[in-house]
Amino acid sequence: MTDPAAPSAVRIEGPWSHRDVAANGARFHIAELGDGPLVLLLHGFPQFWWTWRHQLTALADAGYRAVAMDLRGVGGSDRTPRGYDPANLALDVTGVIRSLGEPDAALVGHDLGGYLAWTAAAMRPKLVRRLAVVSMPHPRRWRAAMLRDARQTAANSYIWGFQRPWLPERQLTADDGALAGRLIRDWSGPRPPEDAAVETYQRAMCIPSTAHCAIEPYRWLVRSLARPDGVQFYRRMKRPVRVPTLHLHGSLDPVTRTRSAAGSGEYVEAPYRWRLFDGLGHFPHEEDPQAFSTELINWLRDPEPDR
Repeated sequence: MTDPAAPSAVRIEGPWSHRDVAANGARFHIAELGDGPLVLLLHGFPQFWWTWRHQLTALADAGYRAVAMDLRGVGGSDRTPRGYDPANLALDVTGVIRSLGEPDAALVGHDLGGYLAWTAAAMRPKLVRRLAVVSMPHPRRWRAAMLRDARQTAANSYIWGFQRPWLPERQLTADDGALAGRLIRDWSGPRPPEDAAVETYQRAMCIPSTAHCAIEPYRWLVRSLARPDGVQFYRRMKRPVRVPTLHLHGSLDPVTRTRSAAGSGEYVEAPYRWRLFDGLGHFPHEEDPQAFSTELINWLRDPEPDR
């Protein structure tokens, strides 16, 4: 369950409002701002909802209802003992859409959040109006790159390290979360987040049980590669995405190689737009928030996104 110390670390004040919503058997913390069509923002590792602070205000100003949620086990959301496989995490996402009283949403996901956005769009297409994925290939492209591309395997060495029991959790929380801060800096391009922002992520990682819950999805991704549940999941992901899709990537991303992400349009049977941000790393929405938000909002407004 959510630790009582969590609100002080993750319910950061701003123009947005905070609340909890129930979905898929758990409680999820959200920050929301604005009125209009729903845009649901999904963070990646090692972050939480606050990574979308710039986009919350930009989307609200553009006439959207912007909602950033904390994924299961992270930030202000419930830390459950189980449920960290991508199929269940995607049901968390679509459950939050329903709990918000909306018929559908434009999903925007970064890193692990992007993996879940791909999954939700394939599993629950009626609830996803549009899809925008940042710094993450389609799940089947990710699997192929991890198994066949030695450079991508090396770039994801941290994921292989997560397969060890307990040690990764201790490493992530040691020295006030210093490793989480170092990963954010190392994965960014020439314009990393400011020190104060990095320290915010470090504090959130040190909330009890967060490190364990944040690692669990990556343990499933690797350990399931040859297991029946993993084989079944990747078979399900053959189902094409049938909503307009925007795929955003930083040219200097050291975690997900451009070669790995490019080509994900193979799994999209709808308008698909690939956008490479020159000179940005793994966090383009934080490294250049204005350029990122402009690209996203223009695409959301475009009635013919295949142009």
